[in-house]
Amino acid sequence: MLDMGLSLIVTTQLDMERVAASRISEVVPEGRVEARPMGFKGIVLVWGVEDKYRAAELIERGVPEAERVIVVEREVKADIHEIVGAAEELVRGRINSDETFAVRTTRRGRHKFTSIDVNVAVGDAVRRVTGASVNLSFPDKIVQVEIIGGLAAISVVPGSVELRKMRPGKYPVYKLFRRVSLVQMPYLGPLDACRTMGVRIGREVQTFEVGELVVAFTGYVDALQLKTFLDGLFEGIESRFEIQRKTYGRRARRVPVQIADLYQLVRERSAEHIIVLEPEGEPISKLADELERIFIRSGRRVNILVGSRVGIPRGIYRFADMVVDIAPGITISTDYAAASGLIAIATLLHERALKASQQPSSGDPQG
Repeated sequence: MLDMGLSLIVTTQLDMERVAASRISEVVPEGRVEARPMGFKGIVLVWGVEDKYRAAELIERGVPEAERVIVVEREVKADIHEIVGAAEELVRGRINSDETFAVRTTRRGRHKFTSIDVNVAVGDAVRRVTGASVNLSFPDKIVQVEIIGGLAAISVVPGSVELRKMRPGKYPVYKLFRRVSLVQMPYLGPLDACRTMGVRIGREVQTFEVGELVVAFTGYVDALQLKTFLDGLFEGIESRFEIQRKTYGRRARRVPVQIADLYQLVRERSAEHIIVLEPEGEPISKLADELERIFIRSGRRVNILVGSRVGIPRGIYRFADMVVDIAPGITISTDYAAASGLIAIATLLHERALKASQQPSSGDPQG
């Protein structure tokens, strides 16, 4: 016979279950606490609590090891028909016809059905009972189904409990950098330093998925030092790209790499936007309007020039739209310069980019 006294399901980081269980026992002493039920990691069960909602609040306030605290509102056998029946009863009066919902199922153990089977069956039942529509991305309410071995727990929770990296009110700032050509002077010197700097810079530019990376030098350079820097650069790009490819919910884009003479590049791209990142420039906080014009309103490519052990030659300043100081009073090291500049621009322009994205198009962008 099933123990019908399951009150709370608490999820934790893996291998933190027993620590969390110990703390929960102190915060909710009347409950029976079970870490790793049936050997399942990352979960703690709390049984026999009279005021489940108060206990959940105490755990959320007092146990940082608890990732999520789910109040069990219905408990049935791990049978898809019983789960559907319990969900139908639970959602009546809890989800209105003008709201949206989603079903989230986490299944632990072996069963004759999958989590998707549960989502489909429960979702169809909830839709019929409530008249609400499904929204899998940002629902108003979530029907949470937790299956642990032979039992299933069902709850209705606000959609806001889901923490998402991207949600309404955020603009994906990588879109700002699609037209960016990051022009980086190579780091030259001891070979081990060349490679290390190359790896770090490669990971940075791939993180932001800029339109392209141009390694630009002036005059003669040592071929072996340049090769070593480039080897590290490609290693850094590839390592970060593989992580993005495996973990992103969208298609990642590998940053292409070009090599050019810096002076020739500036001549060829004189009709495009050119921004120099150097401490002799204006504080970036004063340039928000101009940066908005360049990054959001203009359709032209934006070339961002970043120095290395030596800065961008001063003669190039005359050909730039602006020279920008991103951290007055601080000299930023080569391996952080590009990332620091891109983060500063993204932070300054995020709200403006979001607002522009919500407005209907008014024609071709102005340069």
